[in-house]
Amino acid sequence: MEMPDIEAGTVVTDSDSSRRPQDNTATSIPNSGNLEGSSHRATKTTRFKDDDDGVVEITLDIQRDSVSIQDVRPVDDGGSAHSGALVSPSSSRSGKLSSKLRQVTNGLKLTNPSKKMPPTPAPKTVRKRYDRSKSSAAVALKGLQFVTAKVGNDGWAAVEKRFNHLQVDGMLLRSRFGKCIGMDGSDEFAMQMFDSLARKRGMVKQVLTKEELKDFWEQLSDQGFDNRLQTFFDMVDKNADGRITSEEVKEIIALSASANKLSKIKERADEYTALIMEELDPNNLGYIELEDLEALLLQSPSEAVARSTTTHSSKLSKALSMKLAPSNDTSPLRRHWQEFLYFVEENWKRIWVMTLWLSICITLFIWKFIQYRNRAVFHIMGYCVATAKGAAETLKFNMALVLLPVCRNTITWIRSKTKIGAVVPFNDNINFHKVIAAGVAVGVALHAGAHLTCDFPLLLHASDAKYEPMKPFFGDKRPPNYWWFVKGTAGWTGIVMVVLMSIAFVLAQPWFRRNKLKDTNPLKKMTGFNAFWFTHHLFAIVYALLIVHGTSLYLTKEWYKKSTWMYIAYPVFLYSCERIVRLFRSHDAVKIQKVAVYPGHVLALYMSKPTGFRYRSGQYIFINCRAVSPYEWHPFSITSAPGDNYLSVHIRTRGDWTSRLRTVFSEACRPPAEGESGLLRADLSRGITDCNARFPKLLIDGPYGAPAQDYREYDVLLLIGLGIGATPLISIVKDVLNHIQPGGSVGGAEPGSTTGKAKKRQFMTKRAYFYWVTREEGSFEWFRGVMNEVAEKDKDQVIELHNHCSSVYQEGDARSALIVMLQELQHAKKGVDILSGTSVKTHFARPNWRSVFKRVAVNHENQRVGVFYCGEPVLVPQLRQLSADFTHKTNTKFEFHKENF
Repeated sequence: MEMPDIEAGTVVTDSDSSRRPQDNTATSIPNSGNLEGSSHRATKTTRFKDDDDGVVEITLDIQRDSVSIQDVRPVDDGGSAHSGALVSPSSSRSGKLSSKLRQVTNGLKLTNPSKKMPPTPAPKTVRKRYDRSKSSAAVALKGLQFVTAKVGNDGWAAVEKRFNHLQVDGMLLRSRFGKCIGMDGSDEFAMQMFDSLARKRGMVKQVLTKEELKDFWEQLSDQGFDNRLQTFFDMVDKNADGRITSEEVKEIIALSASANKLSKIKERADEYTALIMEELDPNNLGYIELEDLEALLLQSPSEAVARSTTTHSSKLSKALSMKLAPSNDTSPLRRHWQEFLYFVEENWKRIWVMTLWLSICITLFIWKFIQYRNRAVFHIMGYCVATAKGAAETLKFNMALVLLPVCRNTITWIRSKTKIGAVVPFNDNINFHKVIAAGVAVGVALHAGAHLTCDFPLLLHASDAKYEPMKPFFGDKRPPNYWWFVKGTAGWTGIVMVVLMSIAFVLAQPWFRRNKLKDTNPLKKMTGFNAFWFTHHLFAIVYALLIVHGTSLYLTKEWYKKSTWMYIAYPVFLYSCERIVRLFRSHDAVKIQKVAVYPGHVLALYMSKPTGFRYRSGQYIFINCRAVSPYEWHPFSITSAPGDNYLSVHIRTRGDWTSRLRTVFSEACRPPAEGESGLLRADLSRGITDCNARFPKLLIDGPYGAPAQDYREYDVLLLIGLGIGATPLISIVKDVLNHIQPGGSVGGAEPGSTTGKAKKRQFMTKRAYFYWVTREEGSFEWFRGVMNEVAEKDKDQVIELHNHCSSVYQEGDARSALIVMLQELQHAKKGVDILSGTSVKTHFARPNWRSVFKRVAVNHENQRVGVFYCGEPVLVPQLRQLSADFTHKTNTKFEFHKENF
């Protein structure tokens, strides 16, 4: 393309124009390509030769719709530009510079004739455009979604179907608009949307026809960012004047906070309004406009979020797209076989223990069955007596075995001091206790059922000839009636045991133990933890009756063949010793140092550490408060770390005992001063108590082993807590923090251990990820101190904290858009999260657990990851399956552990 002469000068445009001669002839300029290419940006170097034979080199920054001067330099006779020698405005050439630049600009427009650049507008009318190609903007552009995966994703057909169901005389009421479009639970927000859409169309009525609803729906479902931004702006701009005042900002903050159940943000709406206006209205005009709202939305995310979303992204997509691809194997037999092998690999400890237990039960049953099959009594009572005696033998074995899983001190000592835990699943002790209890129930049903319904009636109706061999066992005179068997020692002891065990078994079921019955149910007062606890202690009577029952057998007279006492002697002795140890160890009360009552009905107790009290993070203790109940002991996870000089627990009030405990401690507390967390608090070390306050005495028993205590054996920790289930994991986080050495490494032995013990208990953990999911914003106050401590001490980010508030709608939902903006602004200005009050940024909605596992797997190849979960059982199947999937399909090994909760 040929450039025309420009007055007396020549324009030369090239990426290296120093190689081109400068003369007064027209110069051919090679076309550098369409300026509207994929980058929308180019840098051009231009030289002017004026009437004085001087040459000036100008570098221009050319974007899609603008040209800016990047550099202006004089060129010497050799054709090279002087570095750093910008042309001064006082230069002799400066008078002609502005006109030359206009000519260059016009010349540059000709290089892209397909799009004519608009004339430069006056400064006051320019609307600033923000670069949406940046990675931060790309994330933000996904926000302000009125139609999301959970709202209206089923399309217009489903909306139309709901309209037909909700309409009244062909009209949809304003109050039903949210339900109709699928935005359940946010009626107030939905009605504000209704008002803004109606205001835009000049509608004043409070109802919609189907056609009008479809028009509304098409606007809400439009995925164009500008349209979504305008819709949100109109929703805030209630008077439709194109400006948002501070009062309107405050209203939308309160509305968003209510929709997301964030009461504290709603209470501080004035503060956050001032924060937004200060940022977007620096000239104190009293309002903000559409481009200001866009600027707030497209601001850069915090470094922590950027780092977590970009770490190893290319490696992640490349490696996991291959390793986690579904198998192409279509053979059902081969697929099931592979699944079976995976199951065995993950559960081999449980499998061999269950196999051994079942084998012993079956062997005992067959042995005793065959024994009675060859006795004379078999000719009268037949297979009934053989079945009853076989079941009795397994019953004696299981009644002895059922005590061992609840010998907590013994199990804690074995798993802490020996290597037996490598082959025995001690974490499943309570589950194994329940399995054995089920075995006891089966044995009782077979034994008692066979005797009461079969054996005794057959003996009563036997002929004299058949009864003759039974005289040494039942007497010369045949038993007169059925009652004779029942009132005998063996009869009444057996029946009483069945009744007591049935009561204990029923009240131990989760439905009754957790008191899930309706308030109107008359049995509700008879259920709950107290009922479970007291009825379980009826087994002391059951074991006494079992010994009596076992020595009063009809068909066995030799004492050495009455083996019941032989089965249960050692387990009963061991369990009795356990209870005696607990009695003496819990005799002295601990000294309460600090108490705090937090939102969410959580009571935090900080107490003195008893002399010689040693524990590991993840373990738990039993607590007794005589002021509440002299007999009840309840387990709670320890939240302090082994290196702390105090002992702490966090207790959520979920039942009668915990509610009363919270009440008695609250009476000794005072309301918090300004800036303090916690609703009520008391701190003896600072003299913060109520007048003449006296704390009730606490007794503790423990510590006891738990699945989480084995965290030191893993290279990487993935800690997942739901709600109050974060308590044992917080102790682990603090312990890892205490082991962080200068330079960011983690290691060493337990605090206070000797050199010899240090070698045995080497701290293997090098990295920890903590995910805490809670519904209530106030929950973050429970462990705010721990989060601040991690942020302060963990300079190399060995511990990665992720807080998730599930009451807030997922990021991208229009209902949480302003909350996200506020969070970014608050964190950027003050470095503090608006929900947690710490530097740890809170995420909204629940985590994508598959993405979490992906990231850990890629960042820690060929390492063992301990996945520790504590919380409601609803998440257990998903986490266990993800651990198995990533173990088998990547070279990272995930081992899942569930805390009994």
